[in-house]
Amino acid sequence: MSKRRIASIAILGLVIAAGIVLLLVLTPRIELPADGKTAASSETRRWQAVAPGRVEPCAGQIKVATTAIGLVDKVLVKANDTVFAGEPLIHLASEEAAARLSAAEAQVAVHKRARDDKTATGKANTRRKAEDAVADGERSVDEARSAVDRAAADLRANGGADAALTAARAAMARAEAELTKHREELRTLEAESPLPTALEGQLNVARAEQAVARSALDRMTVRAPSDGTVLQVNVRTGELVSPSSLQPPLLLGNLASLCVRAELDERNVAAIKVQQKVSVRTTEMPAREFEGSVASVAPLVEPGRLERSGTRGQTDVDVVQVMIELTGPSQLTVGMKADVYFGF
Repeated sequence: MSKRRIASIAILGLVIAAGIVLLLVLTPRIELPADGKTAASSETRRWQAVAPGRVEPCAGQIKVATTAIGLVDKVLVKANDTVFAGEPLIHLASEEAAARLSAAEAQVAVHKRARDDKTATGKANTRRKAEDAVADGERSVDEARSAVDRAAADLRANGGADAALTAARAAMARAEAELTKHREELRTLEAESPLPTALEGQLNVARAEQAVARSALDRMTVRAPSDGTVLQVNVRTGELVSPSSLQPPLLLGNLASLCVRAELDERNVAAIKVQQKVSVRTTEMPAREFEGSVASVAPLVEPGRLERSGTRGQTDVDVVQVMIELTGPSQLTVGMKADVYFGF
C-alpha cells in the first residue's frame, strides 16, 4: 500500500473521530430531577404533532363582574384564597340602597296593618296566612345570608375552626327549603282563592317593592358564583366599578383539575382523537414531562395566537383548539405556557 493512500486513510479517520467528538459535545444533557421523571423518554419517541398551549382550570376561568355601579367599600379576599359559592368577595358602598330598603319595609308595615284591620274568612284567610309565611320566609333567608356573610368574614379575618360558618350555611339551606315550600303552597292557594281585596293588593305591591329594594341592596355585594380559588384581584378600595368595566374585578378558577388549552395546526387535526395520550412540557421545568389526554377537540378553525417555546413568528397558521386534561396532581401554574406533544 502506497504512503499516499495510508496518509489519506489516516486523515479520514481523524475527520470521523473529530465529528464524533463534536456530536458528543453538542448533544444536550438531560438533568434528572429528584422524583426521577424526565423528558428523556420523549426524545426517543416519534411525534405526530406539537402544539403550543396555556395551562388553565379545566372548568375555565370565571370573570367575576359586578351587576351594579358603585364605589368599592371593601375587598374581602386576595389571590390564592379558596372561596365557596355565594361567599361575599367585594362590598360596594350601599348606604342609598339600604335606605331604600328601610323605606320599603316601612311601607309594608303600614299596608299590613291596614289589611289586618279587615278580617277575612275561609280561603281568603288561608291565602293571607300563606302570603305572610312567604314574606316571613324571605326575611329569614335574608337574615340567614347575612349570618353566613358575617361568619365567612370572621373566619377569613381571624382564622380558626369553621364550625360557625358550617352551622350558618346549614341554617341558610334550611331557610331556603322552607321558603320554597311556602311559595309552592301559596301558588296552589292562589288558584283556588277569590281575588284579593284592595287592601290586600296594596300590601302585595308594597311587598314586591320591598323585594326589589332587597335585591338592589344584595347586588352591592359581589359574591362567588361557584367554589374555587381567587386567581387575580383587579380592584382596590375606593375604585369605581360597573358591569361594563373592561377588566373584571376578580378572576376565579377551580384548581382541583388543570388542563392545557392547545392550538393545533389544522393540518394535524384528523390524526388526533379524544382520549389520546399526550405529553406536556414547559420552559420553566424543561426536565419534567407531564402526562395527559385529549379531552375535546373544538369544531372551529381560527387564527393561531400562541407560539411554541423558543420560536418566533409561528402564529400565522390556522389552528383548532384542543383541550388536554392533565393526569393526576400537577405542579403547573394557571397561565403557564406549555407545549403539547401528540405521539403515535
